[in-house]
Amino acid sequence: MSAQPSARYDVVIMGGGLAGLTLALQLRQRFADLAILVIERRAHPVPAAAHKVGESSVEIAAHYFDTVLGLKDHLETEQLKKFGFRFFFSDGRRDLDRVTELGGSHVLPTSSYQIDRGIFENRLAEMAAERGVHFVDGAVIRRFEIGDKDASHRIAYEADGHAVEADARWLVDASGRAGLVKRKLDLAQDNAHRAGAVWFRIGRRIDVHDWSQDTEWLSACQPPDRWRSTNHLVGEGYWVWLIPLSSGSHSVGIVADADLHPVENMNTFDKAMDWLKIHQPRLHEHLDAERAQLQDFAFFKRFSYGCKRMYDGERRWALTGEAGVFLDPFYSPGSDFIAIGNTNIVELIAQDRARGPVVMMADYFEQIYFSLYESMLPVYLDQYPLFGDPEVLPHKVSWDYAYYWGVMCLLFYQDRLTDLVVMGRLQPRLMHMQKVNGAIQAFFRAWSRHSARRNPSRMLDQTQLDWFAELNRGLKDELDAAQFMQRMDDNLMLLQRLALAIMELACGDHSQLRDEVEYAALHALLDHAALSARQEPAPMLFSSPMACAT
Repeated sequence: MSAQPSARYDVVIMGGGLAGLTLALQLRQRFADLAILVIERRAHPVPAAAHKVGESSVEIAAHYFDTVLGLKDHLETEQLKKFGFRFFFSDGRRDLDRVTELGGSHVLPTSSYQIDRGIFENRLAEMAAERGVHFVDGAVIRRFEIGDKDASHRIAYEADGHAVEADARWLVDASGRAGLVKRKLDLAQDNAHRAGAVWFRIGRRIDVHDWSQDTEWLSACQPPDRWRSTNHLVGEGYWVWLIPLSSGSHSVGIVADADLHPVENMNTFDKAMDWLKIHQPRLHEHLDAERAQLQDFAFFKRFSYGCKRMYDGERRWALTGEAGVFLDPFYSPGSDFIAIGNTNIVELIAQDRARGPVVMMADYFEQIYFSLYESMLPVYLDQYPLFGDPEVLPHKVSWDYAYYWGVMCLLFYQDRLTDLVVMGRLQPRLMHMQKVNGAIQAFFRAWSRHSARRNPSRMLDQTQLDWFAELNRGLKDELDAAQFMQRMDDNLMLLQRLALAIMELACGDHSQLRDEVEYAALHALLDHAALSARQEPAPMLFSSPMACAT
């Protein structure tokens, strides 16, 4: 095997998947003269459809892709516009048109996308090469050394039968679950979220409208394109995703609490089909007729994990994407954390080039990043048992999106996450709201313990909730500093009003909830004086299923 002389780069990115390629493009956008090497294990072009999961994007990732990176034309012509999320409480049922459905009757104004990862990553690699990034595919990293302080990092890899070495000032691990830096520096960190997943792609579209002949139900959405949603078929302890891909294939996944639905019971296609026959019989019937269209199958016994460190400003290394942390595919946060992490890394490299306080900023960015991770973990932790509850889950989903749009999205869309002055001013309020979020997640669990889990035939249309639609619409507003702070104050107050309204609705059906410790803990965190002073009406919620015919 022939050897090539060592090459010098400003940044070497180990991994050329979604996280590594978008980081390379963002770096090139910021710095025309930066020498960037991306080392990718897979040979390109990668196949469409049967490539990687993580196809559904939500608003932070969508804004990062279409606006920050300027990929709107590709997303609108080569990918699918998403019709939001949609939930069917269909465990053991064949009649999706006769169960409670949570979703929207029309598309909300802020776009998100269903992304075929093969098509997308092929285009990202082409763009990176066109813009002067040295992209090496089909390469295997043999070893790497992390330099101390001002010493360079050294990376040895093999490509096209050649042994190659590279030196870099910055080393970024975007290797996904391989976690090259994490393993080398012993950064792996467990979390308490025990859930597993299986997934596969079918080479033909799955349209839930084909499962009904009810004209009223079929016409309830305009356009009548439920198939473009990320459709969730939910039951106690699990959810099934249906995600369409622009290639014409459809992604199917089962995500489940490890105690209630062990992955061992579904870790082959045949076992997954046996499981679906019990829990989602209509989907099983559809897939059974399409067995010849199976494109791939994979599983994770446990997919959620944390990490001890993300950035080291002194030694100039960083992690991004699944090389760092991963929460859960519910709500599709993976690409959001790529967007946030990559933006942090670009700013750290900018500070290093300007001889700025990179060590201090790396520590602070890491605190913010982990704070976002820790604020989202309660959304998933111990929550899977209530996923089959049509009384509680719709309100949890509405809360979770209000928290996401009202806090996380606002910070990212307004480019404030790397503004240390603003984040310092907001920290006390954000920490308080993080506590409120943790408390209301516990309250949802208490509520579900009392719930009758009524499942009337009705559509819960979130686009008819004025506050919900306005939070989504307002994401694209251009705000100056004063307007941003006012919007954040308004959103934090809305969240407190929403929490109070949810508590009152739940206790209206189940008065004994007022005696639960979860009620007392949440009630104590709310600023009742500020709520009273504003004298604003309670946010509109969905009516209780007790009022609906069963």
